[in-house]
Amino acid sequence: MAGFRTHITVSGALGIAYGGFAVQPLEFTTGAGILAAAVTGIGGMLPDLDSDSGIPVREMFGLMAAVVPLMLVFPLHRAGVSTESILATLLVGYAFIRYFAANAFRRITVHRGMYHSIPAMLVAGLCVYLAYPTTGERGVRLLLGVGVMLGFLSHLVLDEMYSVDWRGLKPKLKSSAGSAVKFFSPSLPATATCYLILGALCYVAYRNYQKVGGLGF
Repeated sequence: MAGFRTHITVSGALGIAYGGFAVQPLEFTTGAGILAAAVTGIGGMLPDLDSDSGIPVREMFGLMAAVVPLMLVFPLHRAGVSTESILATLLVGYAFIRYFAANAFRRITVHRGMYHSIPAMLVAGLCVYLAYPTTGERGVRLLLGVGVMLGFLSHLVLDEMYSVDWRGLKPKLKSSAGSAVKFFSPSLPATATCYLILGALCYVAYRNYQKVGGLGF
């Protein structure tokens, strides 16, 4: 399979191209373009969260532990929550994601399992789309959701490309072939759980679509 550094390089380059495309010709702001480039690059590393190595899990959950609680600041502030309670929420959220969520994810996932799949890519995109605030530049949330899916997909495609042994006159498939770009896994519970999560997120996105009157533009 492709190495972690290869995935970062490819998704990073893809993110730069996607961010530039968002600014011109799509006419998003420069800040939105930079944010789109960043989430695309991060999306390319997400499938490695099920890696047997602890490095991707540690780095990615460390990043999420810092970013996700910050996204709660404005909603909590608009809800009238006190400053002290918001700060406490940030601390608890960081500790929960950084330690409990990371350890739980490491225990319940297996490398190249259902997390390496097209449905998981859609789950990642929907999570980013729904997590972004609906106020302000609402089209940005769709831009970011698509961006993280592009990065995620680049990881899956690279893994499949590296599952082919190109040495010799006739390319040969390695045992890992077909384990990245897939819709189902050998584990029925894992497959069912992934599709249940995807279905729930699709329902929430549909309700949000009805509420705001569009995809976010």
